[in-house]
Amino acid sequence: MNIPSELKYTKDHEWVKIEGDIATIGITDFAQSELGDIVYVEVETQGEELEEGAVFGSVEAVKTVSDLFMPVAGVVEEVNEALEDSPEIVNEDPYGNGWMVKVKLSGELGEELLDADAYKELIGA
Repeated sequence: MNIPSELKYTKDHEWVKIEGDIATIGITDFAQSELGDIVYVEVETQGEELEEGAVFGSVEAVKTVSDLFMPVAGVVEEVNEALEDSPEIVNEDPYGNGWMVKVKLSGELGEELLDADAYKELIGA
C-alpha cells in the first residue's frame, strides 16, 4: 500500500498536498483499491468556495458511488479534466496524474488531517 509521507490524509480517504496556498486533493491508494475499477469521476464545483467537510464531487466504481469530501476550506481553482475521459487514471496513479482538484486555501489547515503514520494506523497498514 502506497502512503507517501509528504502528504496529509483524511479519515474519508482523501489525500492533500499543500504547496503555498494551493492544496491538491485526490483519493488514496487504499480508497481506489477498495472501490475497484473507477468508471466515472464527477466534480462540478470549479470556482466554488467550499467549507472543510463539504462534498466536492463523487467517484463511481463498478459496484458503488462515493462522495468526495473537502479536507480543507477553499475555492476550487482547477479540476483534473483528464479524468473526464480517463477515470481509470485514479486507479493507476492516485497520487500523481489521478489528482481530482486544486484548491486555493481560505483558512488554516484542518485539525482533522492525518500524517502518513496516523493514516496507516487508521487503515491497518
